[in-house]
This record gives sequence, C-alpha cells and structure tokens, in this order.
Amino acid sequence: MIGIKNMSMNSIGHIHFSKKDALAEQQARENRQYLLSKAQCLGNLFHQPVNIVYQADDGEIQQVESVVWSVLEDYMQVTGGYIIPVHAVLAVEL
Repeated sequence: MIGIKNMSMNSIGHIHFSKKDALAEQQARENRQYLLSKAQCLGNLFHQPVNIVYQADDGEIQQVESVVWSVLEDYMQVTGGYIIPVHAVLAVEL
C-alpha cells in the first residue's frame, strides 16, 4: 500500500499506538473484529501470517506481517508475544 510504512516485528514493542479508535464507523469495527477472528484461526491452525495495518499515536499508518495468536476485545497478541490494541488496527489483510 502506498504511504504505509513497513515495520519489522521487533519494532512492535517500541511503538506507541493511537489512543482513539482508528475506525469511525460501527460497521467497519465489526468487520475488523471478524477479520481478526479469522486471522486468529489461520494463525492457530496453519501458522499463517497476515498483514496488519495500524495507526501509531503520531497518526502515521504502519503495517507489519505477523501470525495472530489470540484476539480479545481490546488487544491482540502476535508473534513474539507482542500486543497490539484492537482499536489501533485499520485493516487486516488475510
């Protein structure tokens, strides 16, 4: 994607994520939750990585490729035990 900074998995632990929800519409938030659940299934069953696009606290849009191991209401855990807040996720590309 154009204008999106690719990040390494090692950098996830140092990122300050946006505090507000990156998605304004309720339908978009529901779709995000659905895609995260699907990504978790792919990760647990097949160890398949997905592309996660998220917003940092400075507004920069970044992405990382990782296996999603678990998804809770507010946070998700990815490869390396890193935690990403769900509200910062803009897109999940399976």
